[in-house]
Amino acid sequence: MIRNKTDIPVSKQFDIDKDISNKLGDILLRKGIIDARTLAMAVLAKNNENLQSNGNGQPKRNLAQILVQDFKYDHDTIFREVANLYAFKTLEIESDEKENEKISSIKKLINSADAELKKLMISYKVIPVKFDDKIKDKLILAAIDPTLREIPKIAYSLNAKSYEVYYLPSIKYDQLIADSVLPANEYLKNFTEENYDYREVKEEGNIDEGLLEVEINKSALINLFEGALVEGVRRGASDLHIIPISSHETDLSFRIDGRLNLWHRQEGTLPEAMIAVVKDRSRGLDRFEREQGQDGFIQREIDGHVIRFRVSILPIAGSEIRNRFESVVIRILDDRKVITDLDELGLTGYAREAFQKAISKPQGMVIMTGPTGCGKSTTIIAALSNIMDPSLNVLTVEDPIEYVIKGARQIKLSHKMNFDSAIRSILRHDPDVVLVGEIRDRETADIAIKLANTGHLTFTTLHTNDAPSVVSRLYKMGIEPFLLAYAINVIVAQRLVRKLCQKCKRNINGLGAGYISRLKLNPDDWHNHDIYEPVGCEKCGYTGFNGRLAIHETLYFTKEISQLIFDAGEKIDEEGLRVAAKKDGMLSLRESGFEKVKMGLTSFEEILSNTTDN
Repeated sequence: MIRNKTDIPVSKQFDIDKDISNKLGDILLRKGIIDARTLAMAVLAKNNENLQSNGNGQPKRNLAQILVQDFKYDHDTIFREVANLYAFKTLEIESDEKENEKISSIKKLINSADAELKKLMISYKVIPVKFDDKIKDKLILAAIDPTLREIPKIAYSLNAKSYEVYYLPSIKYDQLIADSVLPANEYLKNFTEENYDYREVKEEGNIDEGLLEVEINKSALINLFEGALVEGVRRGASDLHIIPISSHETDLSFRIDGRLNLWHRQEGTLPEAMIAVVKDRSRGLDRFEREQGQDGFIQREIDGHVIRFRVSILPIAGSEIRNRFESVVIRILDDRKVITDLDELGLTGYAREAFQKAISKPQGMVIMTGPTGCGKSTTIIAALSNIMDPSLNVLTVEDPIEYVIKGARQIKLSHKMNFDSAIRSILRHDPDVVLVGEIRDRETADIAIKLANTGHLTFTTLHTNDAPSVVSRLYKMGIEPFLLAYAINVIVAQRLVRKLCQKCKRNINGLGAGYISRLKLNPDDWHNHDIYEPVGCEKCGYTGFNGRLAIHETLYFTKEISQLIFDAGEKIDEEGLRVAAKKDGMLSLRESGFEKVKMGLTSFEEILSNTTDN
């Protein structure tokens, strides 16, 4: 569709907003992409926005935007239907040669824009493709959302008299950005491959700071580091790892879907120079301290969003004594990834019912357990969001604070107010709901138990392998069984497993009964379920997986469970707790994972590799 600046008023350019709800909603409903309840809620949200935005200048969102932004539907799934419905062409890149030609054209157009316009294009993910070969001054643009109201401004700012909008799948946009358009590559363009002389660094600890400055300036390491931060956010990585490999090599890797992937190997540069850049660009780090661990943080605005980074540095041993090696891990804290809806956590059946019942009580402990990086904080934030109410005083004590929780008072820790002193002070601050970031020792456990037993709903985390072992861990810390029995509402063990790519997963229902039996499963329970395995395609980066999902083991404290703990003698009977809980409906982590296999969300191998049989 061509939009002419002279004869089409901006107010008329988006008439599709008037009928997109009915037409698009009918299509999505008919194809089973959304259900009737979701459609009704989304339409209601759209109507409410229209009423609220009258006269206040606030932009109105259409149904497709609301489904993606508020209801977390896959962007490409929704906007592919929008493109089909309103005959937007799709930007196609068929071969490497054509791709390079288009990318060159795109880069040229982008470089002709000023900084403000570039920022606008990044923010709304709109790419100018080229000027039309046949119609003078007609610009071809591609957008992941071709209905955006900002598109005319971008087109006219690039001196177009008319324009046509193509639909660009978000996965294609990400590839273009990652490969050459407005990527971290722009930060990396000044890299050199020179080899430097390290002979001045002769003894362990005798680091020539002047040499490091030369290395930093020669190798454009600042560009590399800032580029890595940008690229990590755009790729959806949870962590950036910077690891010295030798006296002249440093690896930068991203953790994506739980797996480390090498992104860049910087050669011909001292690792100490790379680490010095990290320290200089972070807050709370001492560049000259190389013998003890340090923690710092970074904050950047990337693609129009403020992103926070938590930096951890540890000294590590190296094969060459003349170098002082340090390992850097940077956690990427992107608030856009925060889940606030319990239904999106993956809790199903008994686990969902038990968890909802536990967090709806006015007091008691809700304990999340599992290894680092398994999504415990995400689940707790969703739970807090579910119960958040202006009438409640919600306090959190976390070290460090990872995500800002709207509606909660998150205690800011410092050298004058550490974790332990904050925990002790929290009782005097009239809380209703408390989040204790982690039970670290007997003192923390005592205060958490006291909070739970004195009318406060208390959320906390612990590191154990499964739910019943939490009770044993607290008992071994010195907490009396009768306190545990009546303070705890629920214990949830959680793991994250990779989710099968829904585009390329392959049905393998030909699995024999013998294979199912070897997994200690009843073949009869699997006859009516489709089983899938990973394949690999362009969308998932040829891994066969795209994203992660949670599996849960939920130990809800019924009267029988509480009595078992109350009657414990010298030792907590974990197996007895497990047997009793399974009678109530609890699934082990592996059993919960197999339920996700039945749903076609993940594979047998992924569950087996991430769980133990208990």
